[in-house]
Amino acid sequence: MSLPDVPVDSANPAEPIIPAAPDPDVKVPLALEDWLAVGVLAILALITFVNVLVRYFTDQSFAWTEEISVFLLIVLTMAGGSSAFVRNHHIRIEAVADSGSPARQRRLAIISHTVVLLFFILLTVLSVRLVLDEYMYEETSPAIGVPTWWYSIWLPAMAAAIALRTLGTLRRLLQGKTQ
Repeated sequence: MSLPDVPVDSANPAEPIIPAAPDPDVKVPLALEDWLAVGVLAILALITFVNVLVRYFTDQSFAWTEEISVFLLIVLTMAGGSSAFVRNHHIRIEAVADSGSPARQRRLAIISHTVVLLFFILLTVLSVRLVLDEYMYEETSPAIGVPTWWYSIWLPAMAAAIALRTLGTLRRLLQGKTQ
């Protein structure tokens, strides 16, 4: 049984997953996080592909690829999270967040952004302490033997970036600007 011919307009999809919305006005362009995520994902795919080829042809594996992949996944997740918070595409319960009057929605948004801001400030502080401990105790990675703080320094940096992005979003909310 064949399916009927239905014209498909690829330029105008029938039902987009996330409706297109303009990016909010931000001082630091969101393209930074977008390009960081694209670059990290490309490097991650390349490393994984090379490791699969090496394993297929030699029955051996590069030990360092797992360490680098975990590090890159952390950077990718944090860059995507930073972009998602600003664009309001983060995980939330829309039945609660988008219901009620506009004043209620604004109050809930302020509360949630404040909690997110406090969380990422705490994550920044605690991860800085982790990096300092790794630096002071000269911990090295098991596969490559490089200092582990080389990997973990990116966690407080990216957590601080998300905190700053959330602070900017919270500032716009408090000023009454839509996001």
